[in-house]
Formats: sequence, structure tokens, C-alpha cells
Amino acid sequence: MAVGRLVGPRTSKMMVQAMERRAWDIRGRVFQATLLLTLAISLFILGVLIVDVVVDAWGVLTGRPGGFLNGTMRSVSHDHKLGVHQALVGTFWIAVFVAVLAFPFGIGAAIWLEEYAPKNRSTRFIELNIRNLAGVPSVVYGLLGLFYFVNTLGDLTGGKSIASAGITLAILVLPIVIITAQEAIRAVPQGLKEGAYGVGATKWTMIRSQVLPYAAPGILTGTLLSMSRGIGEAAPILLVGAVTGRLGTDPAFLDFSAINAEAFMAMPVIIVEWVQNSGRDPGFAEAAAAAIVVLLVFVILMNAAAILMRNHFEKKRG
Repeated sequence: MAVGRLVGPRTSKMMVQAMERRAWDIRGRVFQATLLLTLAISLFILGVLIVDVVVDAWGVLTGRPGGFLNGTMRSVSHDHKLGVHQALVGTFWIAVFVAVLAFPFGIGAAIWLEEYAPKNRSTRFIELNIRNLAGVPSVVYGLLGLFYFVNTLGDLTGGKSIASAGITLAILVLPIVIITAQEAIRAVPQGLKEGAYGVGATKWTMIRSQVLPYAAPGILTGTLLSMSRGIGEAAPILLVGAVTGRLGTDPAFLDFSAINAEAFMAMPVIIVEWVQNSGRDPGFAEAAAAAIVVLLVFVILMNAAAILMRNHFEKKRG
């Protein structure tokens, strides 16, 4: 309005239009087109892979879906009892170990680093090492699990057992949980913290009532995505003793005795085994594709749970 009174309504309108008109940025447009192209190529490759796997698995998934989910490891692919039940049980318990161990310790470490730790050289050194650990190859964690949890603490973990595999994978994803939780906590507006202090809240009350509810969507998303990575790792599980042949027992999902059993199986391991056996028996290729689809569904369900919980906390935050 002040501009309009000084130079007139028409001139003011022309000035506003000139300021709002975007200049043609050739480099920016090229960069944007490149990003869209790479995104399209990535989605196309991912779509082709998923379609190829689903097509290969279609016969098994439509012919006997219940039998495949309840079946066990067999030496021949045409056995009607062939299935992934034992691997699903092992993957389920490994996911439980990751959730129980990695999530509380990771979120607690992130809270300490962001809210309690002094901002000095030692803290920066700790954060640098955490970020370096997030990039360490998974096979290194498998060697750690083999040496420490299988050999050194074998009496406690049961040796080559689900417990050893679960603890190893929990350590594998722990740096990722810490980093994602730190970023979520760091994104909390400073005004919320100052407002809590202004009404007399203690530091812990401020964290519990303001920081954690606001950061919960990001924390949940990061933690469950890290679990998705953990249950898809094959190298650490093989090193800590996952069975690559037939497993004699067929434990139930809630059979706690399976945790310390000396033999276990997981979805990544059974997929690798069947792919290797497809050379002598082509039927195992279809079974491996079906197992991949089952693992993808398992991961998608976890990601869907993360999205639902994130939306729930975002509504509460709003």
C-alpha cells in the first residue's frame, strides 16, 4: 500500500509482477531435469526387478501359498512341504532382538548426545566414530558376533543361535538408529524447549513432554527402516551360524526355546541357499523368488507400521 501511494497503483502492480517473475535459469532447469531423469531410471529398474521376481514366484504363491508359508526346508523343490516357516521364525526373533536392544540404546544415546553431552572435542570424536561405524561393511559385524557372542559368550547366548544373530544385527543397526534419532531431535524448534523452561519444567520434563513427542515421527521412521536393513542382511547371520541345509526342528513363532537353539534359519539365508541350489534343480529358483516376495511383504508391513505411527504422532503434534 505504501508503494502504491508513492508511485501509483499501476506502477506498483508492474513492480510486484517484475519481482514475482522468475528469471529463466538454464543451469537450474538442467539440474532439475537430471534429477528427474535419475529418479525415473531408478524407479524403472526397481519396477523391472520387482515384476521379474513376482513373475518367477507367481506359480508358488498362487499354487500353494499356505503350504509355502508353513513348509520347511527340503532337499528337492517339488516336495509339497517345501516352505519358509523356519526362516520366518528366525527372522521374527531377530527382529525382536533388534527392536529390544537397538532402539532403546540408540534413542537414549541420541538424547544424551543432543541434550546432555557437552559440545566439545570428545563429543565430536564420539559422533564421528558413530558415523564411521554406520558405514562399516556388515561382514565385519558378523566377525565381531562370531568372535564375541558365539565363542566368548557362547554359554550365555547359546553359541550359534538366534540370540547371537539378533545381538549382532542390533549392533549393526545401532549407529543408524543413533544418527536418525539425533537428526529428528535436532529438528525440534528451540522455541518449544525455551517455552517449557519458561513455565518451570526441568530438563527431563522438557525432553519427555516436548522433544520426544515432536521428534517421534522421525525417530520411528528411522528406527524401523534400520530394522528393515538388519533383517535383510545375510553375511552376519551366516557367520554367526545360520544353517544353510535342512533344519531338523520346526519351532513355532512364540517358542522361546528357539532363541538359544544351536541351529536356526533366516529369510536371507534361505534365499541364498535356494539360489545356489537352482543350478541343480531349477524349481528352487521359483522358491527363492517366492521367498524374496515374502521378505519384501514383511519389510513393507514394517514400513507401513512406521508410516501409521508417524502419522499418529504428527496428528498429536499438530
